[in-house]
Amino acid sequence: MQTYHMFLILMAVYLLVLIGIGFYFTKRQKSVTDFWLAGRKISTLGIGFSAASSWMTAGGILAVIGFYMLLGMGSIWGFVAPNILALIIIGLLVGKIKHLPAITQPELLEQRYSTTLRAPVAIIIVIVMTLFAVADIKGLSLVLEVFFGLPPIYAAAIVAIAISVYVTLGGFSAVIWTDTIQFLMLATFSILIAVVVVSAATSGSADIPAISTSELFSSVPSEWWNPFIIGIPVVMIFMFAIIPGWITEQDPWQRVWAAKDERSARNGMFFGSFLVFIVFGVACTAIAIGLSHLYPAIPASFSELGMAAMVQAESALLVFIVENLSPLALGLCAVGLAAAAMSSADTFATSGGSCISRDIYQRFIKPDATMKQMMVINRISLVIIILMATLLSFRIQSIIDVIHIATFIASASYFFPLMGGLFWKRATKEGALAGLIVGAVTQIGFTVIDILKTPPMSPYYLDTVHPLLSHHGVIVGMAFSGIAFFVVSLATRPSSSVSLAPFFADEAAKLGKEVIELVDEEDPQYKKLLGAIDTDITGDRTIVKLKLEASATVNWDRFVNELKSIHPSWVTPAGKDSVYWLTKGDMLACVSLTRGQSEKEIWFSSEPQTTDLDLSTKEFMVAFRNVAEALGNIGLLMTLPSQE
Repeated sequence: MQTYHMFLILMAVYLLVLIGIGFYFTKRQKSVTDFWLAGRKISTLGIGFSAASSWMTAGGILAVIGFYMLLGMGSIWGFVAPNILALIIIGLLVGKIKHLPAITQPELLEQRYSTTLRAPVAIIIVIVMTLFAVADIKGLSLVLEVFFGLPPIYAAAIVAIAISVYVTLGGFSAVIWTDTIQFLMLATFSILIAVVVVSAATSGSADIPAISTSELFSSVPSEWWNPFIIGIPVVMIFMFAIIPGWITEQDPWQRVWAAKDERSARNGMFFGSFLVFIVFGVACTAIAIGLSHLYPAIPASFSELGMAAMVQAESALLVFIVENLSPLALGLCAVGLAAAAMSSADTFATSGGSCISRDIYQRFIKPDATMKQMMVINRISLVIIILMATLLSFRIQSIIDVIHIATFIASASYFFPLMGGLFWKRATKEGALAGLIVGAVTQIGFTVIDILKTPPMSPYYLDTVHPLLSHHGVIVGMAFSGIAFFVVSLATRPSSSVSLAPFFADEAAKLGKEVIELVDEEDPQYKKLLGAIDTDITGDRTIVKLKLEASATVNWDRFVNELKSIHPSWVTPAGKDSVYWLTKGDMLACVSLTRGQSEKEIWFSSEPQTTDLDLSTKEFMVAFRNVAEALGNIGLLMTLPSQE
């Protein structure tokens, strides 16, 4: 009980720090971009630490160590290598991703295709993010059970309460900076534990003679170090099954969008992959070798029990900590592993929650929701994700299996619609919807069959049917999705230039540029506007913001319809919650309107190239005139604030 009380004190201090970070950022949010994308101001270090932290769960660490103990380096293809390679690939794709005009992937797919894609993709992402969160809660549950004998509900309570407070307060900025703290804690924990485990393995005991560190590592069988011992075909299956799902995950894309420029996003992803390697590739390897020497019965049991031995292997590190460390050290370890769980769960809950709040609630239920209302919905969404993950965690036994199930669903459902939409102009909304539905139904169906028809402690049913159906049939699921996507796209009408413009430069060039009305720089109204505009240079772009209030509550639907009737360049490509003035193919540089904190506020924003800032401010002036006219037509007034 002394150790448990120590843990509670340390955990309380840690949570207060995280909540303090949330409070710090809560007053700095002036737009939806600030809340969901941290104002697009995150540096290389922030992107790298956060990307690494979000992909290293407490359950993931325990699973990686367990796999190393049972299978050696041949196990890296099931988790470690895809983590590292996916971040590198995303870094290589930054140039295509960074300047896309969206906050979530469902919103992006609506812009590229049509409204019909947004809700289905949002639902699938919610399912995938919930399953990923299951792994975090399962990992923390295992920690608290082994350390303190606590039931799983405690793990869910800690994760749910903590992240629902600091994420909702500080938005994505809080996620980024708490992830940074959590990674530093996790890396410190991993390295120190590696040193302690290796020291214990080499110091000897009544049953194990003392050996040198070099002898410990050289005593490992040579085949243990062979990453291809499982066979090239199995390696390729893992690569094609896992990496597509991870490079199309919403959370790393949100980090790319949150970066201050392309360079920061790219280098951040590369840096994140290096950090993952340090923990998974170096620290976890040393821990696994030390634990295998201390508990030789665990790797020996693999020949008899197969993957059923994974249950013992995943908890081996926790057993070692309980048996060998002091109450203070054990409490610190518990907090470190809790940090690992939260650093991933906050990312998954934020990504899944944004789909519920922005892509379902705001898009289809209440398009005129204010930022205050959206924050409430976002908090509820976070709790929904955690509650669903908690319920599932009681039913799922293998940490790594739930990660794979989530990944396979993502790979088979929206990999082709998303990546095809970015690189293939001929992709159509019908093809994307066909690929999405066929892939999702096939993959979820295979997974359900596997779970229902597999006896306890046995290989999965589909693994015994045919090698191509191994790993819940993901290769077949992806093949069906790809065939449906390409065949239906080629059989249907091509997308319009307006849909293609944000994704392809040559299509953007086809859009006629809007002739901006002449703006007199000496006009007192223009000078007022310059005084009210807030500008912030981030890399090669400048974030331009303007917050104004109407004279009374704005009926958002009526206002948007009136604005679009004034000028056809005002468009709503992803719903009326975001209105764009389409003056150019670069939608990020176009003036956009969203609801503010109250029902009277309207937020203007754009992200032009810094070299075009002067033109952008003049576009703001004309946009303001359009908005004032539209409001006047529905009986409201809007004026620029006085400079006094």
